[in-house]
Amino acid sequence: MSEAPIGVFDSGVGGLTVLRALLSELPHEKFIYLGDTARLPYGTKSPESVTRYAAQAAAALADRALKCLVVACNTASASSLPAMRERLPGVLVVGVIEPGAQAACEASPTGRIAVIATEGTVQGRAYQEAILRRRGDARIQAMATPLFVALAEEGLVSGPIALGVARHYLAALSQAASDAPDTLVLGCTHFPMLAGVIRAALGERMRIVDSAATTAKEVRQRLEGAGLARRAGASAVRFLASDGAERFARVGSRFLARTIAPADVELIDL
Repeated sequence: MSEAPIGVFDSGVGGLTVLRALLSELPHEKFIYLGDTARLPYGTKSPESVTRYAAQAAAALADRALKCLVVACNTASASSLPAMRERLPGVLVVGVIEPGAQAACEASPTGRIAVIATEGTVQGRAYQEAILRRRGDARIQAMATPLFVALAEEGLVSGPIALGVARHYLAALSQAASDAPDTLVLGCTHFPMLAGVIRAALGERMRIVDSAATTAKEVRQRLEGAGLARRAGASAVRFLASDGAERFARVGSRFLARTIAPADVELIDL
């Protein structure tokens, strides 16, 4: 089973930031990335719809002999991990929320933690509950920042437009009040693309937790613990999408920080 691939699932290209972190953390592994681009974004859908979509994606991956599935979508991680585990019995399924919450609790000296995410993730309270399970005295401020997704998709991740949006959303967090959060969780896989302007809007005072990086470390530890890590050989990635191979390749190349050719994206029907 150590030679089996790792699946990475997202509603679109945002999860490629998680794949990028996984490729750095696990340089010998083979990956299959599935983006449900025909039905994105998940962040505005109902939990019931997201669970149905995620279960269908898991069913499409079930015949590909995965050893692990990384649910690189915060919205799907919040509502759909049980459904995906049911469709993939015997496969290690890891979401992005629990590792991000753990890292936030470890990073925050005071327990005052802010979370920025999509509307669906914020309203579902998955991060809030995951943080409180680990740190019952935590004080959490969660806010939806939907324009960050559009900025990342359009490549507007620096400059006055991106900085203006970041300052608009994060103004309340950037104030040096005695009860202000000291740690910020990037609760959407698009948001690491905007880490520079988020840092510029907040200043140096606040710690920033990237759930992509923390998830990659969690996957490595769990694979090594189960004896499933691939110890040698070059990495390889296979790309699957449910729509728009050319757009997936164009936008995804920015998220992955390496070129994806449209011909390398296989379209599948979910």
